Amino acid sequence: MKVAVVKYNAGNIRSVINALRRLGVEPVLTDDADELRGADRVLFPGQGEARQAMTYLRHHHLDEVLRSLTQPVLGICIGQQLLCSHSEEGDTPCLGIFPAVVRRFQPRRHEDKVPHMGWNSLHFGEGARSPLLRGIAEEAYVYFVHSYYVPLCAHTAATTDYILPFSAALCRDNFMATQFHPEKSGDVGERIIQNFLDL
Repeated sequence: MKVAVVKYNAGNIRSVINALRRLGVEPVLTDDADELRGADRVLFPGQGEARQAMTYLRHHHLDEVLRSLTQPVLGICIGQQLLCSHSEEGDTPCLGIFPAVVRRFQPRRHEDKVPHMGWNSLHFGEGARSPLLRGIAEEAYVYFVHSYYVPLCAHTAATTDYILPFSAALCRDNFMATQFHPEKSGDVGERIIQNFLDL
């Protein structure tokens, strides 16, 4: 299996590569269109700022490439946000896979800190569970670091509550995304990455 990790100007990509290696996968880190289109799985991870990230993607025509992918794609953290239609961060048009607008957390109480940082629980509600989240228990804990969030929408696959309920995971056709970092979420995160590889 060929697994590609999208190379762009975002941080924290190495931890995703290390997580894949722990699962016996040697991924390729690339911004080459043919390599991305030819991969069996594509991961789109990272931490960063939306406008700078989208500027890089457009300059390298990776926005067009990402929209065109038909194999399973997993966005992580800012990867999830960039797969949405728009972000309040820098008033940035994004990739438009998920028809949602990324919002900034607005503290409501003194104890509400932004960014949302640390471990928090997943909730699935009723209905069919996404294959990405197969075997993950209700209220399983995963690791978050983010100041912006995706509101609940038709493609929400899991929720987390911090200041308000938000989309912890999204799924639409071959595109999946998590706001949390599965590569930093212990056994739960490892299971999610394995689920993605097993799709």
